[in-house]
Amino acid sequence: MFENREEAARKLAFKIKRTLKEKDYLVVGIIRGGIVLAKIIADYLNTSLYPLIIRKIGAPYNRELAIGAIGPGGIVYWDKELVKRLKINTSYRIDALKEKGKEVKNLEKKFSINKKGLDFRDKRVILVDDGVATGTTVLCAENFLKMQKPKQLILATPVISKESYINMAKYFDNIITLEKPLNFSAVGQFYKDFPQVEDEEVIALMSS
Repeated sequence: MFENREEAARKLAFKIKRTLKEKDYLVVGIIRGGIVLAKIIADYLNTSLYPLIIRKIGAPYNRELAIGAIGPGGIVYWDKELVKRLKINTSYRIDALKEKGKEVKNLEKKFSINKKGLDFRDKRVILVDDGVATGTTVLCAENFLKMQKPKQLILATPVISKESYINMAKYFDNIITLEKPLNFSAVGQFYKDFPQVEDEEVIALMSS
């Protein structure tokens, strides 16, 4: 268990530096929780930090259960097996995409994110989040980043479920993590202190 995101980031940064041989990586942090770790990792590696907004799409009767996610430019990832199993209808999916799509645009405006500056073609990219349960959010981010045709795409996270680690290996050139637990219900269970990251903290991190 980690004390907080900051401690997890320092440990993860050390492992990243020890694992990767190349020096020219860019760090991408998923807002909100991931950007806290990404800032520390980017500073440790002395490289650039780029924020990425991905919004989770929850199931109709359990918004914490992610059935999909939407990111920049309307890029969407659906957990097709879960959508089919829960019998999520098309109408709900369309409405959810509209709602979450607006959230992405509003946050991009609030955080002054210039999507034209998100160019990762032929770059080595490290995608950072504070934890991966089902992987819906990071797979949406992966879809967006792969469209940019990076030279290499690494996923770095302090904790990822064993099942997701196995299932997601084919999507990334490497997955760097500290813990791969079998029993995984929520990311917060692996942190002693896991507060919600407020918008003001995100703005402060990106401007520092």
